[in-house]
This record gives sequence, structure tokens and C-alpha cells, in this order.
Amino acid sequence: MRKQLSAIVVICAFFFFAGSASAQKLTLMLDWFPNIDHLPIYVAQEKGLFAERGLEVEIISPSETADGLKLAASGNVDMAVSYEPQTIIAASAGLDVKVVGRLIEHPLTTLLFLKSEKIKTPKDLEGKKIGYTVPGLMDVMLKAFMSINGVENYEAINVGFTIVPALVAGNVDAVMGPFKTYETVTMAHQNLEADYFELEKWGIPDYEELIFVCGAKTLTEKKESIRSFIQAVETATAYLRKHPEEALETYLKALPEADAKVETDAFHLTLPFYAAPGGSNAAAWQQFADFSLQHGLIEKPVVTEDLIHIW
Repeated sequence: MRKQLSAIVVICAFFFFAGSASAQKLTLMLDWFPNIDHLPIYVAQEKGLFAERGLEVEIISPSETADGLKLAASGNVDMAVSYEPQTIIAASAGLDVKVVGRLIEHPLTTLLFLKSEKIKTPKDLEGKKIGYTVPGLMDVMLKAFMSINGVENYEAINVGFTIVPALVAGNVDAVMGPFKTYETVTMAHQNLEADYFELEKWGIPDYEELIFVCGAKTLTEKKESIRSFIQAVETATAYLRKHPEEALETYLKALPEADAKVETDAFHLTLPFYAAPGGSNAAAWQQFADFSLQHGLIEKPVVTEDLIHIW
């Protein structure tokens, strides 16, 4: 009997370590500090959806908001969460990136300001100091927004992650880049009343806010693992639609340092924006790429059919 038990233990240990050794490791860099926009990723992690597909996923926060896409393109991380406009800008500049999946399928980005500033139209921003969050993206989006809306005189200032402190201190009068589903909530919890311009209502075309990207070489080398990752995230998104409160609880357990009240309020605002299954639409992306060329976001044309990987 002891010999049989020993044999069983050895066999179980063999399969455990064999399974661990065969797991495909993927590194994913976020676009920002972990927040409710990333909930499907954490649900997939905590519910074992990555593991059951043979994946071991390491989730990394960036030091700078523009890091992820560059590191993914160079192969220093396997994948990154990025933005459609940022990816088009990078592709135009010659970075060899591929779009492999979606996370948030419509714009959340705003030009945000305190309601006390009494800004009613973009023209009220004339002569103001305007912050931006992601260098190489939001400063360019700001330039396009101002041009389309006839604002000629303003000062652009990189505020990075320090959106609310910069506004409260009066260092800037408004900030390009905050999300209508998140920063508005964090401000409300600090008894600050926010107002904002939604970009798609002021001349910027509809676009996919958050997507998954990787380098072309990584896609070639780890294609099946990346496909499995995207499938796991889509499964997690389907789960959160059916069981939103359970999904939120799973996310908060994974990130106990998060402000549960803020994240809960932000989650209910974000829920309609999580991406439906299926890949990006190359024709819709092409419209944004053409807009970007027309308004100076990019210098060289981008053929989005070459940029988007269809599974």
C-alpha cells in the first residue's frame, strides 16, 4: 500500500511539474496603473482562464504611460494594452506592431476640467494651459482637437498620471486624456465636480479606446499563445456581462489596494464599453487613419489591413 501511495505521489508530482514547465509564459504591459478598464484581464487571471489554456501571464504596470506599445513592438514584452490612435501613430512612424484584440471598443477619452472653470465650448480654452497624459498620443490628439475647434493659442503641458493634482493646484486649466468613466469618479469622491468635452462629439472620429498589441516577430513566434490569451479575455468579458457583481468582486480581490468605492462606481460606468467578441474592423480603423493623416496626427499613410491581425 505504501509503495502504491508513493507511486501515485510521484506520478502526480510528475504531471504537476510537467504541466508547469509546459505553460507558455506571456508578459503583458498595461497602458496605465491597474484600474477597472483592465477588469477582464484580471478576471481571466483569477478565474484560471489563462491557466486552462496553458498560459502563465505576468501583468506589468508601465513606468511611463507611453512605454507599453514601444516595448511590445521591440519584443521586450510580449503584449501591451494600447490605444487605437497611439497604434496608428506608431505604425506611421515605422514601428512593426500588430493589433491582436480589443478591450474597450469606443472612446472614453475626454478633455477634462473643473466645472468651476465655467468652460462651455472649446473656444473657452483659448490662452489656457492644457495638460495631457500620454506623450506622443494625447499631445497630438490635443493639437488635432484644438485645430478642428478653432483654438489657436494654448500651452500644452505633460502631467502624466497626476491629472487631478494638476487641475486642483491650478497648474493646468484642463487635461487631455482622462476617461469619462474613471477620473470623473475619482474627482467626485474628492468632492470635485468635473466637466468635459467628449472627443467624438467635437470632431474626433469614433475609435477603439483600448486594444491589445504585440510586435510582428512576437506574433510569429507565439501566435497560438496570443490567440489563447485573446480567447481567455473574451471569455472573461462574456462572464462579466452575465455576472457583473461577481466579476467585480474577483477584480477587487486581485487588487486589494484599489479603492473599492471608486472602482465600483467606475465599473458600472465602464460596463457598456467592454469590447464584444471579434477583432477590430479594418475599414473603421482606416477612417481614423485617414483622419489622422489629414489633421497631422501622422506624417505617413497607414494601411490598417496590414496592421490588424485577423484570427
